[in-house]
Amino acid sequence: MNEDGSETGPDRTRVETARTYYRALDEDDYDVLADLLAADFVHDRPDMRLEGRERFVQFMREERPTKDTSHPIDAVYDRRDGTDVVVRGRLLSPDGDLLTTFLDVFSFDGERIERIETFAR
Repeated sequence: MNEDGSETGPDRTRVETARTYYRALDEDDYDVLADLLAADFVHDRPDMRLEGRERFVQFMREERPTKDTSHPIDAVYDRRDGTDVVVRGRLLSPDGDLLTTFLDVFSFDGERIERIETFAR
């Protein structure tokens, strides 16, 4: 178990994995981020599609248009059949200003995130 009480490894739930994903982004912890993603991970966003774990991590580390953002989570919806997790949240600038609201649909391959489809306003 981690210091924050969340599980690691195969005991971690998909909801915990989704929450850890945002923590890794906000804390620039790219090793943890990579560990959460399947090798063939795909991120579909309104503005682009990123394919492959390595490509996605590279984009987040080196190419994001705004660095030091945060992702407060407003709600998490876990399908009872365990296939998808949906997260509703906000993307905030380094100053705390709202950049966008988002809805991310997480799909899994076993314990790893296989795909995230993002809907944003």
